[in-house]
Amino acid sequence: MSDWESDKPADWGDKPVEPEKEGKPLFGRKSPKLPPESGRDWKLIEKLVMSLQAEQRRSRRWGIFFKFLTFGYLIALLFMVKFPIGDSLEGVAGEHTALVEINGPIAADELASADNIVGSLRTAFEEPNSVAVILRINSPGGSPVQAGYVYDEIKRLREEYPEKKVYAVIADIGASGAYYIAAAADEIYANRASLVGSIGVVAGGFGFTGVMEKIGVDRRLYTAGENKAFLDPFSPEEQEEVAFWQSVLENTHQQFIAAVKQGRGDRLSDDERLFSGLVWSGEQAVELGLADGLGSASHVARQIIGQEKLVDYSRRKSPFQDIVDQLGVAFGEGVASQLVESRLELR
Repeated sequence: MSDWESDKPADWGDKPVEPEKEGKPLFGRKSPKLPPESGRDWKLIEKLVMSLQAEQRRSRRWGIFFKFLTFGYLIALLFMVKFPIGDSLEGVAGEHTALVEINGPIAADELASADNIVGSLRTAFEEPNSVAVILRINSPGGSPVQAGYVYDEIKRLREEYPEKKVYAVIADIGASGAYYIAAAADEIYANRASLVGSIGVVAGGFGFTGVMEKIGVDRRLYTAGENKAFLDPFSPEEQEEVAFWQSVLENTHQQFIAAVKQGRGDRLSDDERLFSGLVWSGEQAVELGLADGLGSASHVARQIIGQEKLVDYSRRKSPFQDIVDQLGVAFGEGVASQLVESRLELR
């Protein structure tokens, strides 16, 4: 049989190209044959990837935003620390009554320190448009040294600016060192329920000798100087030291009494309890000559001075100091100092 009559197809010449079957490419590697659902799966994967990319972009944008916000906050905080709000009184126009506030304990490391109060007073007196100065007091007292500094400065400013009177107005309490300062004013006013006076001196501390004996702790203290360990809270109390310390308190008390008598003069009554450390109400203070009348700062400005407009010259804490105080640093320091120190205060 010849090739022409054979059943085999011819293997030469132009052979028609059969269409590619599904899943078999004409050239290259074969692609896997996927079920019909695979198309939908790929679309879901694509959507998932796109959503993840969008989420990453959003997170990146928010991260940049909060970084700029934090940076701006720190810049503003540093600016407020460098230039505290309320320290400048530029542009005070027209006649007015100057106001200086004394709030809280009077001590070197407090807002009511001599430096802050004296600085405010000088600014108030030097202002040509201020017609008088009001000291608005709300303080239980504090350091006799700080109070003495303020007392002396008020006396000096009154002599330098005789046309400007100083009025002390006691709010809730004006006791001890706070009254020491008030006594330097021309006149003192208070509310009928204010606490006024407490002309005395106090110093206190703690003794730990009994506790140390119970827990078996020995005090080992080495000094050069017979009285260098004077009133040491971890050593037994000596009567000679107590007597000497009492003489110091008495001397400070006499300084306090002399300042009050100089400031109030013959307006004081002859009551023997006046300098005993007792505190009086505002009404009683007026009767005893510790105050001249009853009234608030606005009442004094309006009725006594005749200039109702008040301009506050008080120094304030910076925002940074407020944040630190809120963190409890000041509280911790106060507790520690009370436990280990004996502090002289006017009360």
